Amino acid sequence: MQQRQLGNQGLRVSALGLGCMGMTFAYGQNDAQQALNTLNRAFDLGVDFLDTAEVYGPFTNEELIAKAIKGRHGQVKIATKFGFRINEEGEGWQRVTGVNSDPAHIRRAVEGSLQRLGVETIELLYQHRLDPNVPIEEVVGVMAALVKEGKVRYLGLSEISAATLHRAHAVHPISAVQSEYSLWTRDPEQGILAACRQLNIGFVPYSPLGRGFLTGKLSHTFAEDDFRRGLPRFQQQAQEHNQKLVNQLTKMAQGYDITAAQMALAWVLAKGEDIVPIPGASKIHHLEDNCAAVNVRLQAADVAQLDALFAAQNVQGERYSRAEMGLVDNP
Repeated sequence: MQQRQLGNQGLRVSALGLGCMGMTFAYGQNDAQQALNTLNRAFDLGVDFLDTAEVYGPFTNEELIAKAIKGRHGQVKIATKFGFRINEEGEGWQRVTGVNSDPAHIRRAVEGSLQRLGVETIELLYQHRLDPNVPIEEVVGVMAALVKEGKVRYLGLSEISAATLHRAHAVHPISAVQSEYSLWTRDPEQGILAACRQLNIGFVPYSPLGRGFLTGKLSHTFAEDDFRRGLPRFQQQAQEHNQKLVNQLTKMAQGYDITAAQMALAWVLAKGEDIVPIPGASKIHHLEDNCAAVNVRLQAADVAQLDALFAAQNVQGERYSRAEMGLVDNP
């Protein structure tokens, strides 16, 4: 698979990464063996960039990845994240009770991730969400110290504003910013993408397939523990409205003899060589479909048509609930 560069510190990864959250967390029932089979197929296809976090599970996602990368030392680049307060009681999101980027907590989180992943160095470490109680300069200072100690190689931030990114980058070079970005989530175009380019920082879009909606094949019946049940964009009225947009996406994709998912990913990839999307996939056929998008070249006119079709005013429903949006560092 083609490679792309994230930032100017030397982080080079496959043009398409793999978001692993859904393999153990957030989207309902999970099959560990199926996930491992998919991860192994990803490696065969040249995907060498995996995205996880301590909160996914919590903790079980990193443990799953450890099994997949055993014996592949140096061949796979793992990105993980810290930044949430996780209780011992409860299950899934019930264990998450807020953000926490206290310096001592960062160190505990990183040590836990290293142990669970079974690695000596984390390739890319993100702060998952901004902690309003800890200045970003202090957070990045701790992360920079972990780089000096050899426990982390590159630094990243997730769902961060342009202003905060500038402050962070002044403390230590940031290699990647991760934010939700897709045809129906265009927020990064309002400032953070430009800031990344100004500072020569790579951009990693998560949910580039709109949590499955942009594939055009998503079932509208979710499991009880699927967190999409609570997202405004997935409520019935919003879904019915947004489905009309996806129907047009699917029709455009047919003109290229590709799937709607491939067209949605090709659109993201066309937005710049400094962009590495990380679509999730827990099944091999979904993974293979996604990876084929790397070879799709969209006409400029079609990119512009998709831009207009999925303009923010045409999409119904917020991407997160009000409480979850409160964790995003808006401009």
